[in-house]
Amino acid sequence: MKADAEIDHYPRAFYAWQFPVAKFFAWLLMFVLGRIKTIGKSNIPHSGGLLILMNHRSDCDPVAAQVACPRPVRFMGKSELFEMKGVRKVLIWLKCFPVKRGEPDKSAIKHAVDLLKAGECVGVFPEGQLTETGQLQELKPGIALIVRMSGVPVICCGLRNTDGVVPYGSMVPRISSRRVVCAWGEPKSFDRKAETEEILGWVETELRRLS
Repeated sequence: MKADAEIDHYPRAFYAWQFPVAKFFAWLLMFVLGRIKTIGKSNIPHSGGLLILMNHRSDCDPVAAQVACPRPVRFMGKSELFEMKGVRKVLIWLKCFPVKRGEPDKSAIKHAVDLLKAGECVGVFPEGQLTETGQLQELKPGIALIVRMSGVPVICCGLRNTDGVVPYGSMVPRISSRRVVCAWGEPKSFDRKAETEEILGWVETELRRLS
């Protein structure tokens, strides 16, 4: 396990009031735009390292998933977001971290594994990009590497109708007539010797079932 000094943990004030306040305003925003319904919330482990894997329909997916999750989630986000001044400040405050798309980003994978081993909750979109059609795309094999190297439980969250709030190709939110649904599956632990096909097969089945 990584030493605490090597991991940028949230400060006490974040848990005491910053996270609850930020989450309330995120919930309020989603209530106005799409009204979130959470299914299977009791399946989420309350402590310890946890890898959350989600399908990716909209740029508001991280907001919806965080509203539906009782724990702070450190999202792995595309590096382009960290180049946007306003967005970058929020992402850094939430202690999210960038990943370079289109290539195996060993640094991002290692950082995710270190966080998970330190007991943090990490959120990843295994498709690596938004889906234009709403259908689940091919999953990136780097996910299996994170699962094996971290050894922590994995849980899938199926997101529905988030593209009604922020449609594909747009970053402007709108009021949707469709209710946003965040459905949580059962957490699962994999052996460190588990094959990539086994891990990705389970994740794909779960995300298709939940989303």
